[in-house]
Amino acid sequence: MGMQSTTESWSGRLPLMMAHCAGMVDLVALPVWVGALIAQYKFSPQQAGGLATLFLIGAVLSSLFFAPRFNRMNARLAVIGGFALAALAFFAAAWVADFPTLAVLHALAGAAAACGLSFTHGTIARSGNPHRLFAIVGMALGVFAIVFLGATPNLIAAFGGHALFAVFSAVMAAAAIVAAISFPAAVVRDESLIADVSHLPRAVWFGVAGVSCMALTQAMMFSFIERIGIDRGFGTEAITGVLIALGLVNLLPAPLAAVLERKVSARTVVLAGPVCQAVIAVAITFGSGFVVYAIPTALFAAVMIFTHTFAFGLLSRLDPTARALAGTPAMLMIGAAVGPILGGTLVQSFGYQALGLGAIAISSVAVLLFSRVFATSAGVAGPQSLEVA
Repeated sequence: MGMQSTTESWSGRLPLMMAHCAGMVDLVALPVWVGALIAQYKFSPQQAGGLATLFLIGAVLSSLFFAPRFNRMNARLAVIGGFALAALAFFAAAWVADFPTLAVLHALAGAAAACGLSFTHGTIARSGNPHRLFAIVGMALGVFAIVFLGATPNLIAAFGGHALFAVFSAVMAAAAIVAAISFPAAVVRDESLIADVSHLPRAVWFGVAGVSCMALTQAMMFSFIERIGIDRGFGTEAITGVLIALGLVNLLPAPLAAVLERKVSARTVVLAGPVCQAVIAVAITFGSGFVVYAIPTALFAAVMIFTHTFAFGLLSRLDPTARALAGTPAMLMIGAAVGPILGGTLVQSFGYQALGLGAIAISSVAVLLFSRVFATSAGVAGPQSLEVA
């Protein structure tokens, strides 16, 4: 029944949109997640960051395992099974409160969700226009963020911390069900082309590492954005408002990236992205007053979404096999995995301003890595094809 839909039909795109939202839940949920673990479960910043990190480490290892096998496995079954298992792990997490059990369940949920997400991203990378389709699932994530950030803090306030895990479980289950109904078949590429490029070019690895650095800054800052606001005395209502604003702003970068695909060079975007990230992080951590907190916070995640859409299109041109992009979860989450625990350690040791300084350091590395993509890719595909295509 699920075989008729393709990546070019909306019945095929809907499961990809749902799976992207479920698999990338950390990109939306980290402030609420870490905040709830600190406030409701009374974990230290380092422990709370550590649990989020375990989810992401599980995700990384899983994605590293499944991405090279992308062309050899049934994507639909992998997506259904992965998200179904993640739903069960989070459902179990809603019933426990001790650190060791939560730790195991976080790692398991991360591994299962990333299995589903790897096959989702691999399928997107094998579609007719990966840049555009990645922008579409990015828009879906923006809509999901508004609903999630608007509703979940109130549910946690009303029902306690386990409400968070119940919500996660429902999101994963929904992704599994929709995938079972109409997950699309990947576009078949010319196999001789795939055999040709069995070793990924060096430019791809530089690009992957650059995206990882941006994900590290994103997760490190984002995990503590809610706590920064609370500790500065802005109140839950105001901060939930800022998070909803962040969700609304997140609707813009993906369609904007789709519109600008041919007008702005990928090079400009990926080199400017990390710089913007660092500037915003410094504003949030060193500023004082609500406006200086609210405006940069609302813009923060959008930078990552916009830059990553261009990076995704760029890497899909450098690697026709789609294996590097099936590894997108690993790419994002190797960085993101280190983020919450690194952030928690910095906050516990040196205070919030250390996050801003950390962001400057990591973003500098990201710019360096992205600049190497263009230095080393000239031989793979003439530099012109990367600039505009």
